[in-house]
Amino acid sequence: MYIGLDIGGTNMVAGLTNGAGKIINKVSRPVNKAWDPAELCRQSAQLAQQAAEVGGFAADQIKAVGLGLPGLVDNKTGYVIQTPNMPFDNTPIREMFQAEWDVPVYLGNDANCAALAETVAGGAVGCRNMILITLGTGVGGGIVADGQLLEGVGGTGAEVGHTVLVLDGEDCTCGRKGCWEAYASATALIRQGKRAAAAQPESLLAGYGEGLTGKDVFDAAAAGDAAAQAVVDRYCVYVAAGITDLVNILGPEKVLIGGGISRQGERLLAPIRAYVAANCFGGHDRTPPVIECARLGNEAGIIGAAAL
Repeated sequence: MYIGLDIGGTNMVAGLTNGAGKIINKVSRPVNKAWDPAELCRQSAQLAQQAAEVGGFAADQIKAVGLGLPGLVDNKTGYVIQTPNMPFDNTPIREMFQAEWDVPVYLGNDANCAALAETVAGGAVGCRNMILITLGTGVGGGIVADGQLLEGVGGTGAEVGHTVLVLDGEDCTCGRKGCWEAYASATALIRQGKRAAAAQPESLLAGYGEGLTGKDVFDAAAAGDAAAQAVVDRYCVYVAAGITDLVNILGPEKVLIGGGISRQGERLLAPIRAYVAANCFGGHDRTPPVIECARLGNEAGIIGAAAL
């Protein structure tokens, strides 16, 4: 049996798995932002042990624990180089975790874990070449190439949201301008919707005020609002243009889209598929990859961490 730990800035979840993508049980606890790295590791180890105990397994029956975290994670050294909203900065996470529980520990970036999970038990089972894109607060990505996670040196690879889509474009949280994330994230969609509402106050978008969400933009478009439809159309192009670049570079069998925006289903997928098919290198002489929604949702982090 294996434990997968999905550790975020506000919550951590540990799942007992059978190693084949099936979660036996899971437990969770909130993350206290006042915890230092040692306390966060202590809490993580305790939660992992709790997941084993609730499932009826002793600590020595757990073969390994996988930890999935946001940011730059180096499994080779066992360090978390940098991660947002958490107290890790060149922190020896593996060593600190094993000081609490002496068990084999594997580390992975959360988006990489989610991609791996989809190949184990989700929408890309059997795929040796796939890309997972997550459209949320930012744009995350995980890449599986020839059956292996593409992690890069020191875990720095697959930061697909920080490729430039528009030179000298919108400011990005990473410090650059024009990143794909600045155009294709849910945050970007909300910004685009608010700009349209300000320019066209008669639009349904204006009625949502400062609380406008990405879902609201899609809903207003579905209700026939022309301004909202224009925003959605352009947003889908932004997403599809970035995916086309990745398709041209990596030649995947499948591209899966996760994150909150993926709940729009075919309203999001149909225009993206059309754009990629028309614009990927080779055009009509090439079979484009299958583009679908990711399937595992919030369980992807646990399954992928365990699969490490």
